[in-house]
Amino acid sequence: MQTQSDQSRAGSTNGLSRYINTVTNNEKIVALLFILPSLIGFIAFYAIPAVRSLLISFDKWNLLTPAQYVGLQNYQELFSDKRFWASLITTISYVAISIPIQTALAVLIAVVMDRIYSSAFLRGILILPWLAPSVVVALLWLWILDPSLGVVNSALQTFGLPKQPFLGAPEQSLLSIAAINIWRYAGYMAILVFLGLRAIPNTLYEVAEIDGGNDWQQFWGISFPLLRPVLLLVLVVSIINSFQVFDTIAVTTGGGPAGSTRVIIYYIYEQLFAGGLNMGLATAASVVLFLILITVTIIQIRFLRANQSDLADYR
Repeated sequence: MQTQSDQSRAGSTNGLSRYINTVTNNEKIVALLFILPSLIGFIAFYAIPAVRSLLISFDKWNLLTPAQYVGLQNYQELFSDKRFWASLITTISYVAISIPIQTALAVLIAVVMDRIYSSAFLRGILILPWLAPSVVVALLWLWILDPSLGVVNSALQTFGLPKQPFLGAPEQSLLSIAAINIWRYAGYMAILVFLGLRAIPNTLYEVAEIDGGNDWQQFWGISFPLLRPVLLLVLVVSIINSFQVFDTIAVTTGGGPAGSTRVIIYYIYEQLFAGGLNMGLATAASVVLFLILITVTIIQIRFLRANQSDLADYR
């Protein structure tokens, strides 16, 4: 039989459990209220348009006449269009050029700031290109790379080198676009990596120095593994932005010359505004791009083990 003290302890335990459940429920309600505005915005401006776009991709619609359901016809037309595959290959080429260089440059800048010199002024300069409007950046580089009056070609002539067409040549235009966007985004990514480096305890580096590890060994043995969550964020954001590059191309090359910079987003733009208002085909291409981005993101998360944190093991 339970004694009176046992019953008292049981009653206290039950009362504490009810109190904890009440507090937990209240915290969940408060948390829901905090995220409710963002949730409403996400549903209204992202989720509903995404579902609507999926439905439109099965219609033939030019925005002027009522939509007609055509099933998978838009996707069949899309996959048989050589320009679509060419734009997809161009996009992948652009990503393959820009992402490795941009990420490596961002990590290098972040390590230099962490080990040698960092200041608020320097970080402000690095993030300034990212803060500038895309059209302004594109117009600036359109002038800098101008074949006749551009600063770069003037500098090349000063050193006795021939002028380069840059944005005006099919073999150089995609590289030039990649260089422009690397210049724009590398500083911002470097700030993110720098903050990740500052979160790593200094005691780990001190122990490594005692063991005789040099800077190179410390980076690959300590910094790089512990930067995995930050690098995942940098890669995911960079790849998504690279697959959706548009404004720089629209201002500088217009998809040319000879279609050398016609990426998939510009292909979608042409189908919608320059190809007879083909809304169904444009949204079908958008759905395909969405599936590609989801697949690439999942692969990155799996590969970099985003749900694990090595830094937590040292705390």
